[in-house]
Amino acid sequence: MRQLKSILATLEVDLRLIGMIAALAVIWGVFHAVTGGLYVTPRNIFNLSVQTASVAVMATGMVFVIVTRHIDLSVGALLGFIGMTMGMIQAKILPEFLGYGHPMIWVITVFAGLLMGAVFGAFQGWLIGYLTIPAFIVTLGGLLAWRGAAWWVTEGQTVAPLDETFKVLGGAGGTLGIFWSWVVGILASLAAVALVFQSRRRKVAHEFHVKPLWAEFALAGIYVGVICSFVAVLNAYEVPTRRIERMFEAKGEVMPEGLTMGYGLPISVLVLLAVTVVMTIVAQRTRLGRYIFATGGNPDAAELSGIDTKFLTVKVFAIMGGLVAIGAVIASARLGSAANDLGTLDELRVIAAAVIGGTALSGGVGTIYGAVLGALIMQSLQSGMAMVGVDAPLQSIVVGVVLVFAVWIDIVYRRRTGS
Repeated sequence: MRQLKSILATLEVDLRLIGMIAALAVIWGVFHAVTGGLYVTPRNIFNLSVQTASVAVMATGMVFVIVTRHIDLSVGALLGFIGMTMGMIQAKILPEFLGYGHPMIWVITVFAGLLMGAVFGAFQGWLIGYLTIPAFIVTLGGLLAWRGAAWWVTEGQTVAPLDETFKVLGGAGGTLGIFWSWVVGILASLAAVALVFQSRRRKVAHEFHVKPLWAEFALAGIYVGVICSFVAVLNAYEVPTRRIERMFEAKGEVMPEGLTMGYGLPISVLVLLAVTVVMTIVAQRTRLGRYIFATGGNPDAAELSGIDTKFLTVKVFAIMGGLVAIGAVIASARLGSAANDLGTLDELRVIAAAVIGGTALSGGVGTIYGAVLGALIMQSLQSGMAMVGVDAPLQSIVVGVVLVFAVWIDIVYRRRTGS
């Protein structure tokens, strides 16, 4: 045990990260045993990753919101409103001008959604930052207003079908395939290794403490192993033979005997990974990220040091709104339609994912990767309980208990470590 602690200390691994990974492993192990070996399979891991993407994308933005000592209760309703509006744009409005199936429909739709999300988020941030209305009240009002607006856009009717190219972004029908998934996996592995040693060179150049060289190689090996294992599992999920036959029939060809195809990385998961990388860079490598965490740690000191905390609040909520729009794209594209209940209770899932991932409600502390892992833990619980036939009300009870327990564990951890 002492040797393990010594190795972890040398690697400088976040113990909360280890705890979350261990919790996820326990959840997967229990459900795998209860379902008779049906849980940890390529098919279920694929579905789990697709189902997690939307909430995880929004959870990365919620980290910034909570770190600055605010809260956003409107993300689920705003997702529903943006999703319904994008549905109307691509199914009703643009086809009248461009024609059905035009290649620019999905591009214009996504751009319009991102613009709406950023503008509406910035507006809420302006109310909070400049008019000093508490974020709880502003976003609670937003929850009611955006949900009502979502119904008003289509008078409660489901919008379908959505643009075929747009639906690819949902992940269920859009994947990279085996070859391109491995290309992405290899490039991601090379990037991870490069970042590890670039960070080491930067620390050496500034005469900071660095880990032993073996520890750097060990971390790089772990990153590469995780990335390649994830790609291998998703590639192992095979496309049904009948679907492959239809693909060949559509081209007027006959499927070669014995041919198999793997799904590979879903587009929505690729979007999630890109968002995670960008948000991590913003949090750790940019002035904006430093200002966000400084403001969350001590708002008065941050303002006295020259940080425009009011405008910073507008920026944080604009980022949150943009990420809600990305979540709306993924959620509606995965379903292939935009219904009035789109995003219902997502605000609670997003906040829970950030908190379970180690973001302190008192502000100043939080990680992007923690929020993504928190979203995966939440979805793993719900997916597993659904597979074993647990009723929806009991699922909500379990998730609520887990959320409270996770916060309590985090409080105990911070008290003992003084963080």
